[in-house]
Amino acid sequence: MKVATLKNNTRDGQLVVVSRDLSQAIAVPEIATSLQQALDNWKSCQPQLEKCYEKLNRGEIKNSLAFQHQLIASPLPRAYQWADGSAYVNHIELVRKARGADMPDNFWHDPLLYQGGSDTFLGPYDDIPLLDEKWGLDFEAEVAIITSDVTMAITSAEAENTICLMMLVNDISLRNLIPNELAKGFGFFQSKPSSAFSPVAVTPDELSSSWDGKKIHLPLVSHLNEQLFGKPNAGVDMTFDFPTLIAHAAKTRKLSAGTIIGSGTVSNYDRSNGSSCIAEKRMLELLASGKAITPFMQVGDRIKIEMLDENNQNIFGSIYQKVVSYL
Repeated sequence: MKVATLKNNTRDGQLVVVSRDLSQAIAVPEIATSLQQALDNWKSCQPQLEKCYEKLNRGEIKNSLAFQHQLIASPLPRAYQWADGSAYVNHIELVRKARGADMPDNFWHDPLLYQGGSDTFLGPYDDIPLLDEKWGLDFEAEVAIITSDVTMAITSAEAENTICLMMLVNDISLRNLIPNELAKGFGFFQSKPSSAFSPVAVTPDELSSSWDGKKIHLPLVSHLNEQLFGKPNAGVDMTFDFPTLIAHAAKTRKLSAGTIIGSGTVSNYDRSNGSSCIAEKRMLELLASGKAITPFMQVGDRIKIEMLDENNQNIFGSIYQKVVSYL
């Protein structure tokens, strides 16, 4: 099943069911008005949404509308919780190596996770506002899951059953603000502006054999200014899978339905597939030649993030954003 949120005059938008080929959509107010409302009542809403989805794909719904990606908000325009991991530890290892820092051993067996701002997500086609180009704007292509209610101290085996939906993420970062923030020992805030998510969220069955219950085994493709930037495989070199990240987040507290957990920047040891953020490419350049060459994003730059199935069909729709001056 595929669902999305149509922008309207409310903060949480209008939930719509979207056809598998992303061409048609239908509002379902009789089931739920928003995706969060559906997630709050997932056991009863999911079967009803699935029936609507099947009818839509069979062409049995006559009042469906063309699915216009530019009119779509992120599936959850705001969320109770957005926690982002750094599950591809080879990415952390590379960054630390480039600055001559040792890699703590516990990074390999204790997940990194931070709590991001979740009150204002950007839509997948919304512009990225930038106040100062010196801040070092970077995109970060990631995958993410949305959970149902999660009990405290859940095991990773149990956590697999709490995964309701999956999305793509552009976890926008202001790289040049990060060092001073982290040096204070209190984590990210100003350096992590609003993230953007893919036009649709999908249930795990939509990924067929590409989803093994823990990871998505498909390339995550990024184009910067219409040029291929990277296509690393999201199922390769993922040190901590999604059930592990969920269990880590719920170690000391329960998680509410609608919690979003991100994978962190998708990264492979095989660098021939490119990178999912500019920072990683700059680190590789620094190690190779002693100088980072690729600039961070500037006003006017465009980023496109998407994932295609084995038949070259777009699964989640594309995140397609342009950097604009805030002033």
